[in-house]
Amino acid sequence: MKSSFRFVIGMATLCLTVLLSACGQPGPLYLPKIPPAKPAKSGDAAAAPTPPTAPQQ
Repeated sequence: MKSSFRFVIGMATLCLTVLLSACGQPGPLYLPKIPPAKPAKSGDAAAAPTPPTAPQQ
């Protein structure tokens, strides 16, 4: 019983250490804004993909 108590205390200490280790990480705490996509030119073939056709039977 004493060894299982030590195991639980050890695992709790390990988990707490891992969880608290990220507290000092620098950097932004938000997702950066993604710039808007440039509109495609009207003559671009990639701008208007052709719809898939139904298979002929």
